[in-house]
Amino acid sequence: MGPGDMEKLLQFKMAEICRYLIRLGAEAADAEDIVQDTVYKALLYLEAIDERKFSAWLYKVAINRYYDFCRKQKRFLYSEEVDEQAVQGSEMPEAVLLRQEEKELIEFVLAKLSPVNRQLILLKYEMELSYKEIAALLGISEGKVKATLYRARQQFQQLYGGEGE
Repeated sequence: MGPGDMEKLLQFKMAEICRYLIRLGAEAADAEDIVQDTVYKALLYLEAIDERKFSAWLYKVAINRYYDFCRKQKRFLYSEEVDEQAVQGSEMPEAVLLRQEEKELIEFVLAKLSPVNRQLILLKYEMELSYKEIAALLGISEGKVKATLYRARQQFQQLYGGEGE
């Protein structure tokens, strides 16, 4: 892999991790700062990082930095903002409204989950990572990922079924 390829890969990973931190609840500016700090740290320790685990290492450092940031803020931040969707000309306004309400309910339920459960749900269903990839990323066993994710899904379904109550 040449220097240009590595730079492209790093830029892609930075954008991906930034989006993930925002989904975890970071403000965009804070997520960018955390990612920049993570990349700086990666460059300092580049020779010590196993190339096969580079992506997982970046995620782990960024997530830990985010949680450190949250502890300093003495609370977990969660963005209530919902992406605006462009209305298709053929789509009925009622369908757009229903989809928006559904999305808001999902965001509301995600916000009520514990940070660990929210993280696992996002890694599995939004980032579409396998159990093995999640285990490597978080440094835990696949069994623990499966068990914790099972409990996270149950908590999500309970809150979602009761509409967050």
